[in-house]
Amino acid sequence: MSDRFYFRVIGVFIILNGALLLLKAWLLDNGAHHNVLLFGNLALATISGITYNMSRKGVQSDNNSIFMLRVYGSMISRMMLCLAGITIYAVANRANTSRITIFILMFFYIVYAVCENISLQKITRKKN
Repeated sequence: MSDRFYFRVIGVFIILNGALLLLKAWLLDNGAHHNVLLFGNLALATISGITYNMSRKGVQSDNNSIFMLRVYGSMISRMMLCLAGITIYAVANRANTSRITIFILMFFYIVYAVCENISLQKITRKKN
């Protein structure tokens, strides 16, 4: 398999975890929840792998309706799972919810989405 998406996701996961570990003291001083960030990074990497498989099958399909179903389904499922995770975090820590934690998790979402989209664009270029 010439697709290197999983290597990219593992690399991004390691880089983000390393940054979280290096910046742990700064994050804790600013009120971020370090364990939530570590778990969120793991969850986003896993969700990204699952949704990439869905999107890749859609891109490789010859049927347009299957393409739309898979690509939009993966996008909506990733977005809803992230929204559910942030909502659970906010409800569980009502009094201690940290805005910086939520914004860092949104940044992680963007990083994994960009990584996934770059890999999908490479597949579509090879297909054409």
